[in-house]
Amino acid sequence: MSQSASHSPSSPVRIAAVQTVSGPDVAENLRVAGELIAEAAVAGAKLVALPEYFPLITADETVKVAIREPEGKGPLQDFLSDTARRHGIWLVGGTIPMVATDGAKVRNSTLVFDPRGERAARYDKIHLFGFQKGVERYDEAATIEAGREVVTFDGPCGRVGLSVCYDLRFPELFRAMGPVNLIILPAAFTYTTGRDHWEVLLRARAIENQCYVMAPAQGGRHPSGRVTWGHTLIADPWGQVLACRDEGPGVVLADLEPDRIASVRESLPALRHRCLGTD
Repeated sequence: MSQSASHSPSSPVRIAAVQTVSGPDVAENLRVAGELIAEAAVAGAKLVALPEYFPLITADETVKVAIREPEGKGPLQDFLSDTARRHGIWLVGGTIPMVATDGAKVRNSTLVFDPRGERAARYDKIHLFGFQKGVERYDEAATIEAGREVVTFDGPCGRVGLSVCYDLRFPELFRAMGPVNLIILPAAFTYTTGRDHWEVLLRARAIENQCYVMAPAQGGRHPSGRVTWGHTLIADPWGQVLACRDEGPGVVLADLEPDRIASVRESLPALRHRCLGTD
């Protein structure tokens, strides 16, 4: 589902992924995010993306239900809109909790705002994480209502596909986007799974879709005791990692080069060679 008119850039576009280690204080999390967005904008980024759960990570998963926002209204959406407009950038708001059909749950939503501060796209996380290993346990379905729609939008670097964290493990989602120049995947990957799977899966998505992949992540030990893998990175269409930050708050920058996408797709036309699932 495209949510804006299509265009294709002809020159490189600087993109930025923000890494945070969010805690229970929403105001403090927004302050840190705001500073890092400003740093990215000063460095020339035209599109900046925040990680999953950038406004809040707590030990109590029900707290996010209390701060959920209705469509088009609330302090988290105001922050994203105002910040995008202030810096004149495209801002991808990691994820924030939005009102769900089920009154006891939230939608885990990525919101995109254009340089005028107007919302350009919304993606609700489709695949909900479940994991159990020893005392480490996660069950997102307990508090999150899954989305259903595949979402792309057209920004300064052409067509962009939206996804979140656990979506990374489901390549059919990315195929359903159609050809894109960039996949954005905000995440809060666990240390346990991230150590072995994060980079290899991100590079695989870049290689098989012959596009850039930008994955802004939570990275470090949170006040709740949770440890996220971090390693916020940007990979190119050949699967090469252009930039990466292991842990701690910071900004990862790279230039998305349309000529690089075209060159890879011309020399290895795998997208044209697909035989299955092309109807």
